[in-house]
Parts: sequence; structure tokens; C-alpha cells
Amino acid sequence: MSAEATPPFTVGTPGSPGPADTAGASAPSLTSVFVRLKLSLLRNGLRQSGGRRAAYVASAVVVLLFTALQLIGLVLLRGHAHVDSLVVLLAAVTALGWAVMPLFFPGGDETLDPTRLVMLPLRPGPLVRSLLTASLVGIGPLFTLCMFAGSVVAVAHGGAAYAVGVVGAVIALLVCVTLARAVAAANVRLLSSRKGRDLAVLSGLVVAVGAQLVNFGAQRLGASGLEQLDPAADVLRWVPPASAVGAMDAASDGAYGTAAAQLALTAAALVLLLRVWSRHLTRLMTTPDGSTLPSDSRPVRERDSAGLARLLPAGRTGTVMERTLRYVWRDPKTKAAWVTSLAIGLIVPVFNAWQGTGSVYFACFAAGMLGVQMYNQFGQDTSAFWMVAMTISSARDAYVELRARALALLLITLPYAVLVTVLTTAMLDEWRTLPEVLGLSFALLGAMLATGAWTSARFPYSIPQEGYKNVAPGQVGLAWISIFGGMAAAALLCAPVIALTIWLKVGSGGDGLRLLLLPVGAVYGAALTLLGLRLAAPRTASRLPEILTAVSKG
Repeated sequence: MSAEATPPFTVGTPGSPGPADTAGASAPSLTSVFVRLKLSLLRNGLRQSGGRRAAYVASAVVVLLFTALQLIGLVLLRGHAHVDSLVVLLAAVTALGWAVMPLFFPGGDETLDPTRLVMLPLRPGPLVRSLLTASLVGIGPLFTLCMFAGSVVAVAHGGAAYAVGVVGAVIALLVCVTLARAVAAANVRLLSSRKGRDLAVLSGLVVAVGAQLVNFGAQRLGASGLEQLDPAADVLRWVPPASAVGAMDAASDGAYGTAAAQLALTAAALVLLLRVWSRHLTRLMTTPDGSTLPSDSRPVRERDSAGLARLLPAGRTGTVMERTLRYVWRDPKTKAAWVTSLAIGLIVPVFNAWQGTGSVYFACFAAGMLGVQMYNQFGQDTSAFWMVAMTISSARDAYVELRARALALLLITLPYAVLVTVLTTAMLDEWRTLPEVLGLSFALLGAMLATGAWTSARFPYSIPQEGYKNVAPGQVGLAWISIFGGMAAAALLCAPVIALTIWLKVGSGGDGLRLLLLPVGAVYGAALTLLGLRLAAPRTASRLPEILTAVSKG
């Protein structure tokens, strides 16, 4: 058969009628197929478990409630002098969220991975149109559309402004969705690799930092008003897709030339993003995955760990410390927990001090956040704990194991707690309270290390390695008892140092006596740690089979 007579590729199944047999039949469009595929994936995902259905329904209700409140708020702000600056900033923040969410939540939508379609004979043009249409199905696009609709009602005045607003809202929504798709297509190899999973589990850090930034911004706006947004909005109204919202405001003021330019800028951004998305799709469809290519024949140089080992004690203590620190650096779940704790432990005291509403005692939050990392020590090993269990034959072995893990935590926690305390004290200019705050931090850290060692042996639970769950099904109660019960016990153990601090502060004790709180807190925390390790060691040695069974369920 000649090349001219070769029939074109068609999407079908083996044994399906050829082009000649279906000349009079109308095949379903690719767009409708992808929309039905999106709905099928959603429906089948909800059928997997009742918990997943409940989580989806709960999240949908929360998002819809927030959408309704946001829409009502924007409508009520109609006529405010600076509402245009607010909606422009909202559009920019929404677009930023669409851009970064695929990086941190790649598993939220299976259709974000176009590599699943590489074996199908699909051209980039129809594929882009179909994926874009399917992407408009979901709670996220509905929330974004309602936000832009509220912006139109809040800003537009006059028929021309409403016309520009309707067109601009549609284009802005398409820009947001296309931006998310282009980012996902450009980073799909990363998102499907181990580094991508590491990036995804760090989403908790983004949420924590974002929540603090939103809280800080809301407090500043509540104190000073929306006029503070004007300088930033003057710049962002020329950045797509916020430029579409700026076009509504310009049309309301009669500046139709400016409105047309801003609307054209948004449309140009949409065309550019579609071209970028199409180019990345073409590359993914035609370029083999690097993991399938033959590896380089050159020998791989082994990593040298002697540098770290030289800084640690000899024997089992140093080996366990090195293993614990490597878990912190390499294991995605452990790394996410540490990075989130480090960030929140710094953000809470520093942001409160920055706003002038904080207390120097908020610095103890750093020690508390990192002290939580001592809880469920064996669950962090998951099923690999059996190799550790093989080396524990007595209470002495268990004590050395737990002590080494606590020492590894102290290598990071102690200097970090001191740094956060000094920084918070400097921002509040309360240097006289530095010794007592450090003493409280050390006592709290020692109490949490003690209770963490004991609860690790008494209430171990598994941490699933895949997905975003931090507790295996059926072990949520154990996790609550381990973490919150241990934290309550740690607070009770710190009561003597807290009481001494209050007595010296409200009593007649001078600065000289208050200086003693630093060594008292340090010695008391060290004593609690040693006592907790001593009590946890025999329980660990006697409960090895139960611990191994509990931590291997994930």
C-alpha cells in the first residue's frame, strides 16, 4: 500500500470498524471523551472507600461555603473606594495558587499526567482543547469562576464595563487553568520521580507559611484599610490574569483604550500559555523517559559518609545517630515533618513579635514543635524496623538505641531553639528574660524527649509511605494517644519550672535569681530525658514483636 493510501490513525479498540466501515457514523468528539473520562475518574475514585467519599464531600462543602461567602463579600463591597485594588490582588493570588498547586498536589487529579496518553495517536492541538475543557470540570474552576463573577459585580459600572467583565472573567479563568496545566506538563517528569514526591509532601509547609502570611496581611488590612493595596494593585493590574480584572475597572472609568489593552494582554497570555503547553505535550509524547534509557557505563562513585561519621561518637551510638539524620534528609515523610516543624517553630514567635502582639515566651514554641519529632520513633522506620529489632536483645541495647535517636534530635533542636529564642528576644528587646525563656525551652524539650521515648514504645503506629496520610487506617486512636497524651504529660512535667518562673517573676526575686532559671531548666530537662529513656528501654525490649507488628501495617 502506498503512503498516500495509508489510512490515518484513529482512536479505537482492536477489531473496531475501520474508516471505510464508519463513513456514515458519527464518532464521539475527543473533547466529550475526555470530559466523560474526567467524570469517570472522579466517580470511580469516590467508590474506592467511604472515607474518601466523606473527605471529598466535606471538602466540597467547605469550598462551596467559602465560595458563597466570598461572593457575598465582594457584592457587599460594591461601591467601596478601593475595592478595585482588592479584586486585582485576589486575581493575582488565585493565579499564583493555580500555578503552584500542581507541584504540591500532583495526585489530586489523575489527568494532570499526560504521560498516561503517550501510547494513543493524539495530536497536540485536539489534545490541548480536550484537556482544557476537561480541566474546567471540578470544584477549583467553579470557585475561581465565582471569584471573578464577584469581581465583576463589585467593580463594573455600566453596560460596557459588564461586557468587558464577562469576557475578562472567562479569559482569566482559562488563563488560570491553562497555567496549571502548562506547569504540570513542564514538570511531569519531576512530579513522577522521588524528588517530586519529596516536593509534594512539603505542601504542609506551604500551607503553614501561607496561613501565617494571610493572617498577618488580614491584621494589617484590618488596622489600616484597603488603601494599602493600591501600590501593589497598580502594578498587578498589568499582569495577567489580574489585567482582566483591571480592564473591568478601566471600562467603568471610561478608559476604554486602557481596558482594551489590558484585555488584549490577558488574551495574549492565554495564547502564549496554550503554545507552551502544546510544546511540552509534544515533547512528552515524542521523547522517551530518561528512566527507560540505558544507563551510563561509567562506574558510579560511592558516596563518602566518613565526613559525617567522624563528627559522631563511635560504636552503636554514632551509627544510630547517622541513620536518624539520614532519615531526616532522605525520607520524604520525615523530611516534611522536620521542615514543617522548623518553619512553624520560627514563624509563630517571629511573626507575633513582628506585629508587636507577641510574647518572648512564644519562643518555647520552637522547642515544642521539634520535640514532637521524638514521638513514634519506631513508626518512622516502617517495616524496616525489623532490622533494628534484630539488634536489640536487652534493655541496654534498647536504651542505647533510644539515647542515640534523642542525641540526633538534639543536634538540630538545641541550636535551633537557642536561635529562635535569641531572635524573638532581640525583636521584642526583652534581653532580661532571655535566661528564663531558654530555661523553659530546655525543660520543655527534655520533657518531650522523655515522653516521646516512652510513647514510642507504648503506642507505636505505622506511617504510610505513599500518599498524604501520616497514620495507617485503624491506628488513628493510637496516634492521638501517643502525640496528644505525650504532649499533655510533657506539660505536666514542666509544671515545676513554670511555677518557679512565675514565682520569681511576680515575687521579690531579682535578676540574679532569675538567671538561675537557665541552668535549672537545662539540668531539669536533661534529668527528665535520662529518666524517660531509662523507663522506655525495658518496655521497648519486652514489646519488640508488638512494636514490629504495629509499625509494619502501613
